[in-house]
Amino acid sequence: MRAIDIIRRKRDGLELSSGEIQTFVAAAARGQWPDYQLSALLMAICCRGMTAEETATLTRCMADSGTRVDLSDLAGVKVDKHSTGGVGDKTSLILAPLAAACGVIVPMMSGRGLGHTGGTLDKLEAIPGYRVQLTLSEFRQVLEAVGMAMIGQTADLAPADRKLYALRDATATVESIPLITASILSKKLAEGISGLVIDVKCGSGAFMKTVEDARQLARSLIRVGTANGLTIEALITAMDSPLGEAVGNSVEVIEAIEVLKGRGPRDVSDLSIRLAAIMVRLAGLARDDHLAEQKVRAALDSGAGLERFRRSIAAQGGDPRVIEDYSRLPLAPHRHAILAPRPGTVSEVRAETIGIGATVLGAGRERAEDAVDPGVAIQVRVRPGQRVQYGETLLELHYHSEQRLQAALPLLESAVRIDDAPPPPQPLILEMLS
Repeated sequence: MRAIDIIRRKRDGLELSSGEIQTFVAAAARGQWPDYQLSALLMAICCRGMTAEETATLTRCMADSGTRVDLSDLAGVKVDKHSTGGVGDKTSLILAPLAAACGVIVPMMSGRGLGHTGGTLDKLEAIPGYRVQLTLSEFRQVLEAVGMAMIGQTADLAPADRKLYALRDATATVESIPLITASILSKKLAEGISGLVIDVKCGSGAFMKTVEDARQLARSLIRVGTANGLTIEALITAMDSPLGEAVGNSVEVIEAIEVLKGRGPRDVSDLSIRLAAIMVRLAGLARDDHLAEQKVRAALDSGAGLERFRRSIAAQGGDPRVIEDYSRLPLAPHRHAILAPRPGTVSEVRAETIGIGATVLGAGRERAEDAVDPGVAIQVRVRPGQRVQYGETLLELHYHSEQRLQAALPLLESAVRIDDAPPPPQPLILEMLS
């Protein structure tokens, strides 16, 4: 099949056959089409969309473009979690050890941050020595020993996705729901799981700005995941404000550890427990969410989840002493406080603004090749609805570079809005779909 014929069919709004989709995916994985033809078809898909059947076929072909991990010889049900990206979202570092402590096998392939959203791999790499690039053999060994492993995408797994994602990022085709769905689920299928919970972030700090957009993505993920043999459920969660108080790599590791010690921010703790409980239920270890949550809370209260995280750090080459000694994590030495310009009530803590500000400080990357500074951070000292006095600290910035600080300040000084009246309360979990 000629590339130009396949591009033309999708440009004209026609449904692609399984063979045409397979040709496209194979060409991406093997370098058989030039980038301009791959990009042309991505743009046609972005503009014309795909049916559920097309998206399911695209997902399956992308998963089959490389190795599919077979974990059938490991006792236990394999369940993972995926978040669509937010500011301050460190739940993976908490829920994976909690679910593993309850008996779930958690093979988690995570990503890096891009733009204003943070990445799990960047947080883990703030731990001295921690290796996220494991071979598939090492991945299996860690899973067998600890019950969980958190790694980056290997060259063997879904290589077509790696190529197509890079082109999507450069051609303004990231927001296509069929392409998002296939990218997420192809990697999850390749890692050898049977169950998946999706946290679809919704709000000003998320890629999905409205509940309807988030619902559309969640339904697509559930429909396509089910068609490819996964048991899958989704939560839609609010991302207008940062999750928790810490934004930045080392400080988010610290906050995750604090949650596992039973003393972290309530919103991070509640969401992590809820997601872990769904994983436990999907693994067949509890018959309903109530009993699953009891198991997860027992793992938290007993310290079993914290101990599982300690073991996973050691198994992947990291320094497990960070659990007790936070000074072993890289932390920027300089501090700057942004103060309340007037008394009143906090009406907004703008997640996207804080995420972009953290990126300007060096905590994230605007391009895939940018280096990340694990020590810079923003500590959010207030929440919506909180009363503040004139001169009270709103944000505390941790930084290395005075130049980066000065570049970030105009943005971050607008991140917290203070009014006279409190804002209407917003739930953290907006919907659940299955």
